[in-house]
Amino acid sequence: MTGTPHLVIAAGGTGGHMFPAQALAEEMLARGWQVSLSTDARGARYAHGFPATVSIAKVASATFARGGILAKAIVPLRIIGGVTAAIFKFLVERPTVVAGFGGYPSIPALAAATALRIPRMIHEQNGVLGRVNKIFARRVNSVACGTWPTKLPGGIAATHTGNPVRASVRAKAGADYSAPGDGPISILVIGGSQGARILSEIVPEAIARLPAPMRAQLSVSHQARSEDEARVKTAYAKAEIAAEIKPFFDDVPSRIAAAHLVISRAGASSVADISVIGRPSILIPFSAATADHQTANARSLMDAGATTLIPESALDPGSLSEQILAILTTPGAAVQMRENALAQGIPDAAERLAALVEQLAEKT
Repeated sequence: MTGTPHLVIAAGGTGGHMFPAQALAEEMLARGWQVSLSTDARGARYAHGFPATVSIAKVASATFARGGILAKAIVPLRIIGGVTAAIFKFLVERPTVVAGFGGYPSIPALAAATALRIPRMIHEQNGVLGRVNKIFARRVNSVACGTWPTKLPGGIAATHTGNPVRASVRAKAGADYSAPGDGPISILVIGGSQGARILSEIVPEAIARLPAPMRAQLSVSHQARSEDEARVKTAYAKAEIAAEIKPFFDDVPSRIAAAHLVISRAGASSVADISVIGRPSILIPFSAATADHQTANARSLMDAGATTLIPESALDPGSLSEQILAILTTPGAAVQMRENALAQGIPDAAERLAALVEQLAEKT
């Protein structure tokens, strides 16, 4: 290998794919690599946190999960167009390694790398392989997993690297924690990169049911979809609870570090961030997630006594309020959950994944 090595990162258009991809980009740049991101227009909206030196290429891609019959019919044509464009691009600017993080937008780069026999790998964030990563698991040189154990096809070996967390998360790793008591109490509610409707429907009412003295101590940060924002604000205001509601928080690591309790979906990146920073949590897995992978994501924290897991089917204001109260008022409970979460965190996951990238590069 001569010259500056070049990593192409291919990732789909959600925070769950893009945040660990960003973490790897930061690490590879620190190691002197050139880094490019291959994603679609939707993914580019989540790429604002990538370092400025990462070049971003928008590829033609599509998903079978959205749109009508006609939209689904043209999906293969769009993907083929993206693959063809990626092949020509890689012939001119041959990357050293291609790393896919899942999602349909990762298909063009991974397929082009497979056709041109460029060293390639995938990273699966969830406890169950996503559709695209399942397709490429037998076609790549290395498979890395963020959640362990991850359900894999027979005969596939994988390396447990953990889920890479961004520099902004690593900066808060193991942040000091004050047990909830007589002073202000902070609760963070996050439902993935765009909030979650069911959390906006249930959580405000659950918090409103807490005893009045505790409500007076509370400060809530709640990430809600734009269409739910006004209703959530009204609910907290009616209960006289201090709350900040936004469709997207661009400082989630700082808010996790400031929280006494995090109420969240169980997306892989959210679980990784909560573990590395070390905070008690209540996790509500998304019931429609493919193969129930969010429950798999939460299993390690649940088994370690670091979280309370509530299935979406069992979520209601009364039971959630009881769980919040138990964590915040049982002596030692929140601190112990925080310690248990830290024990599950892998703050050097980006370094572990970068080592796999460099091992592949040595074979070129």
